[in-house]
Amino acid sequence: MPSAPAARLLVTGSLAMATALVLTSCGSSDSDSGSGGSASSSDSKTHTVATAMGNIEVPVAPKRVVVLDTAELDSALTLGVTPVGATHAGTESGYLSYLPKEKVAGIKDVGEMMTPNLEAVAGLKPDLILTSKLRHGDAYGELSKIAPTVMTENTGYPWKENFQVHANALGKVPAAEKVIADYQAHTGEVTEALGGKEKAAATEVNMVRFVEGADIRIYGHKNYIATILADVGLGRPAIVDKAKDGFSYDVSPEKIDQADTDVIFHSTYGDAKKSKQTQTVGSGLWKNMGAVKAGKVFPVDDELWIQGIGYTAADRILDELQADLAK
Repeated sequence: MPSAPAARLLVTGSLAMATALVLTSCGSSDSDSGSGGSASSSDSKTHTVATAMGNIEVPVAPKRVVVLDTAELDSALTLGVTPVGATHAGTESGYLSYLPKEKVAGIKDVGEMMTPNLEAVAGLKPDLILTSKLRHGDAYGELSKIAPTVMTENTGYPWKENFQVHANALGKVPAAEKVIADYQAHTGEVTEALGGKEKAAATEVNMVRFVEGADIRIYGHKNYIATILADVGLGRPAIVDKAKDGFSYDVSPEKIDQADTDVIFHSTYGDAKKSKQTQTVGSGLWKNMGAVKAGKVFPVDDELWIQGIGYTAADRILDELQADLAK
């Protein structure tokens, strides 16, 4: 699942408003606010959630949740909610491999992430649907007729704000506060393990992604993985400032030496040969880079580092950062 263009990953004013955790109770799950028909009981209490599509009413404690993207699945599972249905990523393995198998067992697959099967979604009789306008804005009318549909503006870079929207919609605000506090504590522990703030900041790190059908991406400041590197306090080389809209600076294998820095993490989406990963890492240009010669190049799981987008993924990434950099 290649990352969305950076121009669509910026936090908008409407999304900032969407993070407000409004908990206004109402007496019915059916309203004229855009929530549409709902499978939830008509006598269930609802609360207002600010979304990219406006304010909608959702059940206070939804029981049958369908999620249509990887970030929403991570959010739900992180908060202890097992969806009744979820889309799968563009991968042969279905649900992303970093997710505990026991937690995804029994979740109904409702199609590929970009093309969910709306009949399958409706058949699950959900009382809440979670996704983003970026992914499924065009289908909002149809989705909202099935169940109240909470959309954030986009995905990736604003993952923390989106998580709060998800938590509000799921009725899991206190649980979310603990997740956030635990993550902050974890990042602090990793920073200390790396020698403290000054030493972490002095270590410049690049994230390189080989993508089938595209140029090689050197990730900038405005994407999911960049926020985690920033939270740990790691340095970033000057090349990332060239990233288009802050998302990525794309290069050919013949210019991969521009990615050289103290430490390089790299992942591959798709076939290793078709993504130019095999060609690039086997080249003399790659082998002569300082990070390679110093043994500071680490292959990582694309499903975890790039596609997961959430706190469960982030905790795993933090563990890997510490294991690789605190040697």
